[in-house]
Amino acid sequence: MGASKVLDLDMDFFLADCCPLADVGERPSVLGHEPWSEGAVRKFLEENCGLDARRPIKGRLFETHDEALVFWMELIEKGELTDPFDVVHVDAHSDLGIGKPGTGFVTSRVLSLPPQKRRSLSRYYDCRQLDEANYLLFAVAFRMIGTLTLVRNPRSRFDIPPEIAITDENDEYSGIFLRSPVSALFEGANGKEPMISFRVYDDYALFTDSGFAAASMARSPRYAPREADFIMEIMKDYIDCIA
Repeated sequence: MGASKVLDLDMDFFLADCCPLADVGERPSVLGHEPWSEGAVRKFLEENCGLDARRPIKGRLFETHDEALVFWMELIEKGELTDPFDVVHVDAHSDLGIGKPGTGFVTSRVLSLPPQKRRSLSRYYDCRQLDEANYLLFAVAFRMIGTLTLVRNPRSRFDIPPEIAITDENDEYSGIFLRSPVSALFEGANGKEPMISFRVYDDYALFTDSGFAAASMARSPRYAPREADFIMEIMKDYIDCIA
């Protein structure tokens, strides 16, 4: 079995401020949301994330971040990623389902299913419940994630659903635990939902890691101006892109 940690990046992390969601087919204005310089992007990828252009790792580029689920399932199927695995999520957003459609569908409908039957993505797309803003919530419900680290943009807004978050005595995030009356009802058949370790870095300068099995980046066009697209090209230097 392969290594067990993935680097999960979103292009909107590398902006001066978080963009308001643009209309479908549109991109946000660059004014006030200017991208980092090439040098700053490379410094973060190399010094904070341990990537090396001389030794690229397995990876993929996406348009929308929910495509990460497909990528991860492929790596698991090939034996190149453990199941569960650890995720370092570098993003201006948590992608844990704040706002509509919220956490209710996952904690009631998904958690009622046997774990081995939860990963049918088409089921959730067909009913318009799975998207780029909540795919990590689904990954937790799929029991794919062992630990989750969130590295936020300095201007990120609060978007971690309190009903799934565990905090310690210092009000620091320490875990994610999905639960509901429905999940409790099916606990005898499905087993207890695991609580996963969860750490949040509001100051990305304090974050360092390395040793990733794979890395990916989402463009998330409704959350980032066109002027930031060069960052996706930079990422290509650090990964062997898998079609």
